[in-house]
Amino acid sequence: MSGAVVWFILITMPLWISHVGGYTDLGTRVLVIGLAAMATNLLVGHSGVMAFGHAAYFGLSAYGTGLLIKLLVPSTPLGFVVGVLVGTAGGAIVGYLLAKLRGIYFALATIAFGQVFYFIAFRWNSVTGGDNGLTFQRQPIHLGFTTIDLTSSQTFYYLALVVFAVCAFAMAVILKSPFGHTLLAMRENERRARFLSIPVNRHLWIAYTISCLFVAVAGSLYGMLNNFVSPHNLHWTQSGDFVLMAVIGGMRSFWGPLLGAAIFVVLQDYLSSITGNWMFFIGMIFVLVVLFIPRGIVGLMQRKTS
Repeated sequence: MSGAVVWFILITMPLWISHVGGYTDLGTRVLVIGLAAMATNLLVGHSGVMAFGHAAYFGLSAYGTGLLIKLLVPSTPLGFVVGVLVGTAGGAIVGYLLAKLRGIYFALATIAFGQVFYFIAFRWNSVTGGDNGLTFQRQPIHLGFTTIDLTSSQTFYYLALVVFAVCAFAMAVILKSPFGHTLLAMRENERRARFLSIPVNRHLWIAYTISCLFVAVAGSLYGMLNNFVSPHNLHWTQSGDFVLMAVIGGMRSFWGPLLGAAIFVVLQDYLSSITGNWMFFIGMIFVLVVLFIPRGIVGLMQRKTS
């Protein structure tokens, strides 16, 4: 899947999406959820551990952004920074506690910690709004010489695209660095990586924290996109959706999770408008991908072009 094609589609999306039955906010949702899926894949697909708790840091960041904008300082940039720091800090603390676990124990522990954050958000009504969620309003960005009006869907899309581009570039650099190669070594054979004197537990903790950083970026953007955040954004099923997107698109490819997110989000938006059982159809796609194209749609495309 060519990077040039991906960037062309993303840059021009607001110009053509309405002509194919979509709308700009749907494109922004694809972009933001795609970033979360790529961040999850940075850990799951490239270091080989299964994590189902990333929605916790996605939601923590969204809550951090919303609470600061609504209750403390009505500033979008400050809310974004604080939200990302909150989500990343949560990921760093949990990642440190999980770094020695492997296999099913690691996966179950990520779910357990994620559900802790979910129930805190669900029960702490006075702060988070509980099941009703938290409503806030993203603010314009004042640059002195001009003001960026984020009430415009197209303006917010391109702001999200700039943030996405920075994160995608950073992820690509990380994966091509010596650290990225050690993650691949850990995925292929952890015992051999230990024999090569790679500090596996420390590297896993760092990878977990970096992955949570990018998920937190996506969470803050998602909260501002909707001007709303609810406990559902922290639920383990949301984490499962991120993993599902990565599997559909291709877990061992860079752009695969973005493609998987686009398929998931667009189908969810369309099918949920005509049936309450929309998840059945997405589940069938997931089963077919696992059975017949285990390397995902991008892997299938690469196999056909090679």
